[in-house]
Amino acid sequence: MSESPTLAQPATGPTLRERWESVRSRVGAAAKRSGRAADSVLVVVVSKSASLEQIRELVQFGQVDFGENRVQQLVQRAAAIEEFLARRRELSGAAQAPKVRWHMVGTLQRNKVRKCIDVARLVHSLDNLRLAEEIQGAALRRENRDPRNAPIEPLEVLIEVNVSGEQSKQGAAPAAARHLVAQIDTMVNLRVRGLMCMAPLEGGLDAARRTFERCREIYEDVRRSGAGGARFDILSMGMSNDFEIAIECGANLVRIGGAIFGAPAQPESEDD
Repeated sequence: MSESPTLAQPATGPTLRERWESVRSRVGAAAKRSGRAADSVLVVVVSKSASLEQIRELVQFGQVDFGENRVQQLVQRAAAIEEFLARRRELSGAAQAPKVRWHMVGTLQRNKVRKCIDVARLVHSLDNLRLAEEIQGAALRRENRDPRNAPIEPLEVLIEVNVSGEQSKQGAAPAAARHLVAQIDTMVNLRVRGLMCMAPLEGGLDAARRTFERCREIYEDVRRSGAGGARFDILSMGMSNDFEIAIECGANLVRIGGAIFGAPAQPESEDD
């Protein structure tokens, strides 16, 4: 009598933790290839397509920085994760718990500035003086609402630069970046920490590399000029499909979603 056929086991993909650890390993390896320490690059997990349970899992793994594209989702998720951490503190009796830092990585509309600055630690998409002035005004009004008149830390921002020149992208023109940094640097409630750019939609990895190399040149030009001061030290480039090239070109912050949560139904974008 012949043996019964063996049924194939359902295929299983890597777990969330395995994907997260793989990304961290690849980030470290790319940093080493560019002559830097493995931990010199900050990974911001773009959680727009993630569930709250996945975000909670990553927090427990030790992930600290998360980015959202839309202000409403940013505010809601920040509140939910803070409640989760408060429960953890209460149940464990520990005085301390991981402090999650939230990043606004999508286009920020002026009518949503007030809600954003109450939550975001770093805004990645400042690209014009009018938006900077709106943030400055909202921060001043927030200070005035505080009955204790307690000083509030300046909101940290990155200047988004449209290096590729694509009409579909937001961002300041490369030639305007240094001047914009210098203008915003005079605002007491904002602190410019660096530049951000995105690779072009067309042209593949070669076009991405050219874009990242050009953005690195603009970043170094601003630093040499002294605009932004000593705290101008973040170069945010690279997402799931191109973050290793971005790191090799000098990025010290990368924004990664699909490589951790799975490929989105649509190509990754940071537009609001």
